[in-house]
Amino acid sequence: MSRLQVVSGKGGTGKTTVAAALALALATEGRRTLLVEVEGRQGIAQVFETEALPYEERKIAVAPGGGEVYALAIDAELALLDYLQMFYKLGSAGRALKKLGAIDFATTIAPGVRDVLLTGKACEAVRRREKHGGFTYDYVVMDAPPTGRITRFLNVNDEVAGLARIGPIHNQAQAVMRFLKSPDTAVHLVTLLEEMPVQETADGIAELREAELPVGNVLVNMVRPHVLDEDAVRAAADDRRDEIAAALAAAGVTGGATLVEPLLEQAAEHTQRVGLEREQRAVLAGLDVPSYELPFLGEGADIAGLYRLAKELRRLGVGA
Repeated sequence: MSRLQVVSGKGGTGKTTVAAALALALATEGRRTLLVEVEGRQGIAQVFETEALPYEERKIAVAPGGGEVYALAIDAELALLDYLQMFYKLGSAGRALKKLGAIDFATTIAPGVRDVLLTGKACEAVRRREKHGGFTYDYVVMDAPPTGRITRFLNVNDEVAGLARIGPIHNQAQAVMRFLKSPDTAVHLVTLLEEMPVQETADGIAELREAELPVGNVLVNMVRPHVLDEDAVRAAADDRRDEIAAALAAAGVTGGATLVEPLLEQAAEHTQRVGLEREQRAVLAGLDVPSYELPFLGEGADIAGLYRLAKELRRLGVGA
């Protein structure tokens, strides 16, 4: 099973919620996961309904069976200070550089440096071991940038390794890239059963494959149940007004004739949605990637909904 689980998706698909639920799912039965945020949006704190995350690993949830979920919002500037201390032992000199604005310059202007720091910090957490020799975290889940940027974000270490031919930057970038392209990493894409997110998912999978980055699963989020069976869908499509009015009358519904029109409108909308979703499922089926559907939880997933999604992810075996 891949120990680094990267979760991406088009904006609005609920990728942060899915990443949080996946971290809970992987932490079940006494395991420990780290949920990493790299975009500076404090989305993880919002999902778990807690205060803003600092640049430190903090326990934010307990999973079924006693597992623990830790979270970290990676700050690129502070990650660079860690890097300078690790490889160059700058210590207070690094803090002085921050005061002079050099750190901010490096993380916002220098090509690729920011993304290298973010992915490098996540990979360091995956590889970290305790004194007894075991891993600090069983899994690390990254709430990554959107699908349109995920390949460049993960692949930037290749570019940096090429620019810096020797030295610690080159070695660090190569080590991170080897890990990201190994079976220890899986990149999951979150989508909806809608044309634009599905198309972006298909494009994202093609880009990941071209970059030789490991594609995990497609996670179809916010799937609404079908309230009409196939017979009812066909009846609505055939516009059988007389039969519907007769059925309402037989059921003893008063004023049934006035209900026929709004019922048909709702049925037509539902029928159209079912048809569009069927088309998008066919597109996803052609991507040759395992696809799993997650239920719609209503407007805004709360903590209870998060645990419900985690339970569904465990049942589906996502991340395994």
